[in-house]
Amino acid sequence: MQFVKKMIVVTIVVVTFVMLHVTIAYGLNYYVQPGDSLYTIAARYGTTVSALMQSNGLWSSNIVPGQALRINTPSSSSAYTVRPGDTLYLIAQRYGTTVEALKQTNNLSSNYLTVGRQLIIPKNGSSSNPTTSYQVKYGDTLFLIAKRYGIGLDELLRVNNMTNQSTIYPGQTVKIPAASNQNNGNSSGKYNLSQSNIDLLARLVTAESAGEPFEGQVAVAASILNRLKDPRYPNTIPGIVYQIDNGLYQYSPVLDGSINNPASASSYQAVNSALSGWDPSKGANGFYNPAKTTSKWVRSHPITAVIGNHVFFSY
Repeated sequence: MQFVKKMIVVTIVVVTFVMLHVTIAYGLNYYVQPGDSLYTIAARYGTTVSALMQSNGLWSSNIVPGQALRINTPSSSSAYTVRPGDTLYLIAQRYGTTVEALKQTNNLSSNYLTVGRQLIIPKNGSSSNPTTSYQVKYGDTLFLIAKRYGIGLDELLRVNNMTNQSTIYPGQTVKIPAASNQNNGNSSGKYNLSQSNIDLLARLVTAESAGEPFEGQVAVAASILNRLKDPRYPNTIPGIVYQIDNGLYQYSPVLDGSINNPASASSYQAVNSALSGWDPSKGANGFYNPAKTTSKWVRSHPITAVIGNHVFFSY
C-alpha cells in the first residue's frame, strides 16, 4: 500500500512537471535572477505585474532566484534567443526592426548582449518610429541634414511633420530617424560591404571616436572608406582595420582590444552617412588626437580637417 502511494505521488510530480514544462514552452521562459522583481521583469519584457502573476498562477509578488516564469510576449512581438556572434544591429537587420526599437522593447541600456539571453522582437509597425535628436547649426538646411545622416529628405520631413516650405533655425532640435538607410549599409551602391563588415567598421568608429561630435564619427568612417579606395591599402574592411605595417597596428583599438566592444547606434548612423557619400574628413586617409600622439610622421602630413579632438590628414 505504501509503495502504491509513493508511485501515485511520483506520477503526480512527473505529470505536474511535464504540464509546467509544456506551459512554459508556449511563452518566453525566463529564470529569475538575484535582484529581480516582478516590476523590473515586467518593464524589461513590455508586460505588467498583474499579467505576470496571472500567467504564472502567482498569489503574491514574491519571487526567488532560479524560479521559472512564463512571459507571454505581446501579440505584436516574438521571442529570440541570442546566439554567438549576434549583435543588436544584426538582429535588427534580420527581423526588419531597429537597434533602438530592440533596446526600447527589452529595456536595454547598452548594446551589450549575452549568449542565451531572450529578446522580444517587435514586429514592423509595432512600436513608434525611434529617432535621435540633432541641434540645427548655422548654415544648415533640411537637405544638408538629410544628406549628412544618409536619409531621404521626404523621410526627414515626415518624421518632423514638416514640408518643403518649412524653415529651420540655429538651436532648433530636429528628429533624425534612428534606423535611416540601414539597407546593409550600402546606400550609395559604391561599396559591397557585408553586415559583418559594417559591424566591424561601426565598432572601430565607436572605439576611436566615442564622445566625438557626430560629424567627427562620420569623418572617421569616411577615412577608412578612403583607404578602401586607395590601392596602397588592403581591399577589404577587415584587412584595413587589422592591418599591421612595419610591426605597428594601424588602429590602437585593435591593439588594446576595444575593437571587440559593441558599436553604438550613432556609429552605425555615421557609417551609413559615410557610405552615402558624406566625407567631413575631406578626403583624409588618416587621423590622430594631438593630445595622445607625439609621432612626427603623422604630424608631417597635410591636414584636411579638424573635428572635435581629431586631426584628419592625407598622404
